[in-house]
Amino acid sequence: MRRALLAITGLAASTTALVVFKGAPAATQVAQNLPTAQPVDPTPQDVDPAADPAADAAADPAAGAPTPSVAPSAPSSAKPTKSTARPPSTPRTTTKAPTAPRPTTKAPQPTTRRITGPGVDNEYGYVQVQIVVSGNRIVDVVALSLPSGGESDIHSDDVSGRYDGSGGEVVQKQSANVNTVSGATETSNSYKQSLRGAIEQAF
Repeated sequence: MRRALLAITGLAASTTALVVFKGAPAATQVAQNLPTAQPVDPTPQDVDPAADPAADAAADPAAGAPTPSVAPSAPSSAKPTKSTARPPSTPRTTTKAPTAPRPTTKAPQPTTRRITGPGVDNEYGYVQVQIVVSGNRIVDVVALSLPSGGESDIHSDDVSGRYDGSGGEVVQKQSANVNTVSGATETSNSYKQSLRGAIEQAF
């Protein structure tokens, strides 16, 4: 009974497949046009089939085991030695700014000069005057020689008292234009003449 059932089932399946196959002529034509696939020989042509590396490996386990490749040891990097030599230190240059000259606040001192006038003779005697000049100013006057003897001494003292010294009339007027001493005209004129010559030399 089971065999009959299996036979009926197989017959129905083959009938159905035949109907489907005949219903698709294009597929049948394509299948007929396909080239027949050639069996591929896995063994290369230039390799002897007898020389089977797998068989050799099975026969000699030691020979078949791949030799581990030893990696070349990396060259040990030489440690840099510490250099004890220090770079030469640049010398420090201490450049001091030039000191400015101190201004001299003091005014230049005027030089003092002594100028002697020419000697002048008159009927009473010899007269000569010397002036003291500081800068461009007469600061002092002195009579080096005046008439002497008798009344001349009196007249000479009058002339010297009026003209000589730092407070005399010559310093006050800063010139030879002084007044004539009364009673001593000749001595006064001789005095002014010598004084004028000294001033001309000084200025």
